Amino acid sequence: MFRPRAALGSMILTGRGPAVKQFCPMLVLVAASFFVTPAFAQKLVDPNAVAPEYREAAEKRRAEQIRQNNCARKADAEKVMPRERTAFLLQCLQVAEKK
Repeated sequence: MFRPRAALGSMILTGRGPAVKQFCPMLVLVAASFFVTPAFAQKLVDPNAVAPEYREAAEKRRAEQIRQNNCARKADAEKVMPRERTAFLLQCLQVAEKK
């Protein structure tokens, strides 16, 4: 008995055909690229790059960023668990602020 060939669209939708074997892996890679986004670290503020009236605030922000980076390095060195990292960082920042 003769059966007509299915249309290309139905072959793609049902997964029967050579188009799916070529198209599907490429589609998966493109879809995965939307979920994986690079995380960029916040750059240190340069007080010399801002207007003079904002320089004092930029210096304070830079000092805070340096304290945060130091505490993050301490957390990495001590291998703090992710669930305990926030508490560790807050405590470290309070100690650093008192000094």
